[in-house]
Amino acid sequence: MDITIISEASNESLHPVTAQLVGAASSIGGQISVICPGGVGSPEAAKISGVSKVISVEGDCFDSYDCMAWSNAIVPFIDGDLVLTSSSAIGREMSSAIAAKKGFPVVQDITSLNDGISVSRSIFSGKAIEEVEVSLPCALSVRANTFQPAEGGGNAEISTVNVSEEVSVAVKEALAKAGERLDVAEADIVISGGRGMGDPSNFSHLYEVADEIGAAVGASRAAVDTWEEIPHSMQVGQTGKTVTPSLYIAVGISGAIQHLAGMRSSKYILAINKDPEAPIFGVADYGIVASWEESIPALKEHLSAIMSD
Repeated sequence: MDITIISEASNESLHPVTAQLVGAASSIGGQISVICPGGVGSPEAAKISGVSKVISVEGDCFDSYDCMAWSNAIVPFIDGDLVLTSSSAIGREMSSAIAAKKGFPVVQDITSLNDGISVSRSIFSGKAIEEVEVSLPCALSVRANTFQPAEGGGNAEISTVNVSEEVSVAVKEALAKAGERLDVAEADIVISGGRGMGDPSNFSHLYEVADEIGAAVGASRAAVDTWEEIPHSMQVGQTGKTVTPSLYIAVGISGAIQHLAGMRSSKYILAINKDPEAPIFGVADYGIVASWEESIPALKEHLSAIMSD
């Protein structure tokens, strides 16, 4: 089986989710090729164990993200029976576009992959698991942090191609800036604030903690609905994004059902709320009954000490 992985980039380097995609692909066997849009992270991808070939696709179209331009540039180099992307916003869109151009099916946001090919994914806000049998060829987007990443030590061949003259350049400045901060759906650590933060300006304290530990900042629906300054892209929950980080920190979030649906599958949950009866404590592994003003400075101090050890 030939498997093609579309790599994910972050801050001009390879995103860790790419190694997770290789780990998922390795679990079913086959020849694994990695396509790096814009050439970003090609040397890093070549060092992932299990990768047989890296294709660095370069060109002006990769200066800013445009799904049509990127997929037009990438599709000619996809020969595999199976295409894997991450289930980030870009990954889901790319998998759909590639599948449409190649004329084969796509299944989004999978959480398991078995030889056959059978996959599973959560549905109904995590209340049920759907198992799907798919036939090759097909495209799959894979939820971050659900597969063990492949180890390093690889030495794959890197082929570089330039498509500048073949693809029209689409300039979207707003989308080009969208990757400046981690997306909550991809981060291994997420710290989210609710309406209990009191004011949108107080989210700056959460960003300080996030910058200290490499986390993404999320928000509850109540915070998003209350304050225009908190965008919907930060929302975690049934009508927002489903996250599966190693650590989820909920600050000033009471724990409405729709929010719990989007984060209860986190490996560890830390809840901070001044109401000891808040529902969030029912799913939390650790709880702190205190206001954010009391807890966040202490949390930042201790996390800084841990990260510096």
